[in-house]
Amino acid sequence: MFEIFVTIYEYFIFFYATSLILSYIILAIFSFLAINRYKSYNTDIDDEELLNSELAPGISVIAPAYNEEKTIIVNVKSLLTLNYPLFEVIIVNDGSKDDTLKLLIEEFDLVEAPFAYVEKIKTKPYKRTFKSQNPKYDILTIIDKENGGTKADAFNAGLNASVFPYYLNTDVDCILARNTLTKMIKPILSSKTTVIAVGATLRMSNNCEIEEGIITRVRPPKALIPRFQELEYIRSYLLGKMGWELINSVPNVSGGLGMFDKDIAIKAGGYGADSHAEDMDMLTRMAAHMMNNKLDYKIGYIPLSCCWTEGPPNIQILSRQRTRWASGLFQMFSDHRKILFNPSYRRLGLITFPYIFIFEFLAPIIEAFGILFSIFLLFYGYVNWNFAPLILLYSYTFAIMISSIVIIWDQMTFKYYNTTREVLSLFITAFIEPFIYHPMIMFFSLKGYFSYITSRELAWGTMTRQGFDNEDDKKKKSDGNDNSNNDGGNSSNNSDEKKSSIFDRLKKNKNSGSDFEPIKT
Repeated sequence: MFEIFVTIYEYFIFFYATSLILSYIILAIFSFLAINRYKSYNTDIDDEELLNSELAPGISVIAPAYNEEKTIIVNVKSLLTLNYPLFEVIIVNDGSKDDTLKLLIEEFDLVEAPFAYVEKIKTKPYKRTFKSQNPKYDILTIIDKENGGTKADAFNAGLNASVFPYYLNTDVDCILARNTLTKMIKPILSSKTTVIAVGATLRMSNNCEIEEGIITRVRPPKALIPRFQELEYIRSYLLGKMGWELINSVPNVSGGLGMFDKDIAIKAGGYGADSHAEDMDMLTRMAAHMMNNKLDYKIGYIPLSCCWTEGPPNIQILSRQRTRWASGLFQMFSDHRKILFNPSYRRLGLITFPYIFIFEFLAPIIEAFGILFSIFLLFYGYVNWNFAPLILLYSYTFAIMISSIVIIWDQMTFKYYNTTREVLSLFITAFIEPFIYHPMIMFFSLKGYFSYITSRELAWGTMTRQGFDNEDDKKKKSDGNDNSNNDGGNSSNNSDEKKSSIFDRLKKNKNSGSDFEPIKT
């Protein structure tokens, strides 16, 4: 009987692994085709023509903030310098307990202002609205509300306050490229079918050079944990989501960066207020709304890196992040269980949801069981030593091959990294990822599932920010002989003038094309 069970298990693992490998190969082919297609239609709309057009649709940029005092000012400045003719920036202070709101008030000269806040989507109580007395910041709006416990509730408040037909969601630990809005609106303008959402590639901001909210030099993270995540993001976005985009089956648009049709988002009920996977939940709601009303829709994705986010610097913070993500994934399948394998929901029910359920949701469970069962087989001497090493070598080699192809593809197509050493650091990361990073992600996923099943509360905003200072800046701040402490204060004044001139120059010359542009398309 035991031998029969072992045989069934071996066949299951064989077919499961083979299916996963085939899916990666298919997605890689789809991604290649999708990127080439993007390059062709991306040239149909000229950037300068769009920037100077009076018909460019307005975009509301919404960023929730909870206890983000370390990065809030740099992030808001980054958002204010986006290069687009018609947009607003809405920061939702979700009941922060630190100095987030105080710093915003001081930096941007904010005062309470009357505001027509219409609650289209129910949220935790709205308190007040702040606007700047400085005309330079007239596009900035700060919404102050009670903490909702999830980022989704804060996004809903931002939707209630927004005035434009499209909105861009982002996080306050993100730095956006100045051309983000221009690039992400293009799939919407180029499509004859209603585009309900558009996503783009994210990367780690750790160790990038950032000046007043502007990325001036892209580097892969030096620390191992965020470098693992950099590789994971490149693989996930460039290979995975671009592949799904070709067949209009993108599973989610990142909560760190995504553009949505506001009217459809509101009709779909907005973000699930208690959702910890607000990105996939929102897109699922919108797609289900379109299908329930028999409306054609499209989900776009672009291969450009438009957003850099601060990655977890250590295992403790990575654990918090991934536990919450895994709990949110479990919650999402629970809330939308009627979609899974349901032919009424077409691609969503028969392709996207089954793939995510089988190869992402169940994967940690299958892997954990496989490890325990392999230990059991090893202990009782049932391991086939003729084939086991070959299977392990094959799996490891395939994982390295996929990561290596994505690194080469990314560098050949977009060339974000300037030196060979930086690229090699990612190759080295790919070789050690299966032994260090992947087991941790598996464990944190199981921990997240357990947290959801046992109804443990997972509050958002628990990641400890390191801030966006460069290493040189940090060294100067810790140096007691820093020039800013010289008698007369000339260095401090010069520094303030430099910061002001950078910000003013970017705002005044937004159509000059002088923004940091590492992408060549």
